[in-house]
Amino acid sequence: MLPALRDSCRALIAVVLAAGLLACSQPEPRPEPVAGDERVEGLELQLLHFADIDGGGTGALEHVAEFSALVASFRAKMPERTLLISSGDNYVPGPVYQASNDPAMAEVTGAPGVGRGEIAFLNAMDVDVSAVGNHDLDGGPEEFAAIIQPNDGWPGSRFPWLSTNLDFAGDPQLADLVSADGLHAEEIDGRLAGSAVLEVDGRRIGVVGASTPTLDQITSTGDIGVRPADADDIEALAGIIQDAVDELAADGVDIIILAAHMQQLHVERALAERLEHVDVVIGGGSNTILADSDSRLHPGDAAVDDYPVVYRSPLEEPVLLVNTDGDYRYLGRLLLPFDAEGVIELERLDAGRAGVWPSNASMVEERDAEPIPEVVAIRDAFWRTLEAKEGHVLGYTDRFLDGRRTMVRTRETNLGRLWAKATLWLGRKQEPEAVVAFRNGGGIRGPIGEMRVPPGSRDASTVRLGPPAGNRFRPEGSISRLDLETALAFNGELVALTVTAGELYDIMEYAVSGIAPGATPGWFPQFAGLRLSYDASRPARRPLETGQGDINQGANSNGERVRELAVVAPDGTTTQLISEGKWMGDPEQRFRVISLAFLAQCVPLPNGQDQELSPCGDGYPLRGLSDPQRRNLVGLDYPEVAIDFVTPGTEQYALTAYLAAFHGTPERAIQLPPQPKGKQAWLTELSGRHD
Repeated sequence: MLPALRDSCRALIAVVLAAGLLACSQPEPRPEPVAGDERVEGLELQLLHFADIDGGGTGALEHVAEFSALVASFRAKMPERTLLISSGDNYVPGPVYQASNDPAMAEVTGAPGVGRGEIAFLNAMDVDVSAVGNHDLDGGPEEFAAIIQPNDGWPGSRFPWLSTNLDFAGDPQLADLVSADGLHAEEIDGRLAGSAVLEVDGRRIGVVGASTPTLDQITSTGDIGVRPADADDIEALAGIIQDAVDELAADGVDIIILAAHMQQLHVERALAERLEHVDVVIGGGSNTILADSDSRLHPGDAAVDDYPVVYRSPLEEPVLLVNTDGDYRYLGRLLLPFDAEGVIELERLDAGRAGVWPSNASMVEERDAEPIPEVVAIRDAFWRTLEAKEGHVLGYTDRFLDGRRTMVRTRETNLGRLWAKATLWLGRKQEPEAVVAFRNGGGIRGPIGEMRVPPGSRDASTVRLGPPAGNRFRPEGSISRLDLETALAFNGELVALTVTAGELYDIMEYAVSGIAPGATPGWFPQFAGLRLSYDASRPARRPLETGQGDINQGANSNGERVRELAVVAPDGTTTQLISEGKWMGDPEQRFRVISLAFLAQCVPLPNGQDQELSPCGDGYPLRGLSDPQRRNLVGLDYPEVAIDFVTPGTEQYALTAYLAAFHGTPERAIQLPPQPKGKQAWLTELSGRHD
């Protein structure tokens, strides 16, 4: 928006939105605009939005057809005044991502290649623009380039990818795909820019993209430049985005949308209050549901705030924040009344016609909508390709294996422990002295099991968690290869390291440093071989210097959250390191540990072996270990393990072998509850803040 010509007070916002909620509290269908309706003096824009197709499993396939039906239905109501925008994470490495590389998928993509089927969905739905999310880069710049640009029958993405705080020009795989900012979106399909312009009903709409500054810690950025250098400097980030916004405003664009993929909604909230001339902020990466009180959500879901959330810019102009859950489970719909100067008229904002819409059969039937045929064809091709993996049973569980995002990033879960026990068990076949295994919870991409909801219930407390349901491919309680590839979609390589007790202490201080109300930090730990108690109300570990958070601080870590820390060897021998926040053990005692090569990508190999070092994955403080004696465990010989469908020494290999050895029949099914408590717990939070 350009500088406001009017002012609206916060009381008016509350009254208008409350009136809208009351008006739509009746069970009748929400009213629709009439084609050709000329009530709006300036422009009434219909903004459809989504993000975070990153569950890693087949959840997106289960919702995409219904999602496309909603898109088509709403677009048909306002065909000349509708935008469809993704705020990033349009795919994630996993079984669906890999399935596109099967030659059979060429019938719907034109040519096989990872990730292409998921982009084909977006092409079929006529997405206008997308922000660049962290998972869009998980395969590295070379894979990203192959996904978005045309090649050998593959049409590429028929929309541009936007991020104003990423410099793609320095990466040799992406440099040729960089376009100037502010061009018309249709001119730069399959290319990269900071911003683009779309024309809607004769008005120019600007879209600026932005990506989380933590990108180089959580994905594979290659030589992409990421700004600001200090990922926590919100003022610097806002300044970078403001420059891109100002360029559009100077060119006469008076309606501007920010597609921001920031991973945590509190960052988008902060940006909404700092940016001038921005009308709407679409969040991404947090899977947070914003919804008004009458929105119909999927059973078990709950909103954390209104839709939209209304803020004021430094110019006292209205800024609307929207966000919704991923995997095509919801379509966000915002109807925006702009005046002739591009200012949102809050008094005309109709909450009854906006909100999030669940992608399910009942909603599609109610709207008399039809899925987009191309989307259905792509989905069916995926199902045919994936079917064999669902019938490949690896083990059994009597429990829901909890890999839900909000759980594995905030507390110990049985799936996190299962991963760690399997990893330590396999790692000890190569490294018999290993006593600890740990990982980042954010790398676990989904649960294994069923969330059961009583018919008609909309109360999250009624949700019951159970083992996987049986189907025509597998028996009840079985863990399939598809389950495995979904939960451990990244299939990280394993690595052995040596750490001192002091270094291990600092690693754990970092691992619990992100816990805060509403936060779901990806670096939260899942482990075996440790007992850890921490107090999230105490000061969290912080970097010694800006941009140096992955340097290990040793026994003098400035974090104060870890209150108890003990190493528990496989034979039960316990070495107490910290008790009541004080050192009890020897900080120089050494332990062999098993972890992920992703976390240790900053750790050099011994004896000067060739290796390209990168920042420590997820910011883990493994840089500067005194004597790590790193050993990569991938590709080694494991003579007692007979598995031929996954690379030896990877996390999927470890869990497959462990399930076969210990949980290969229904009689030996896993019994540990989803969130171990009391004497069963290895990880305890003392203040209750993580709840």
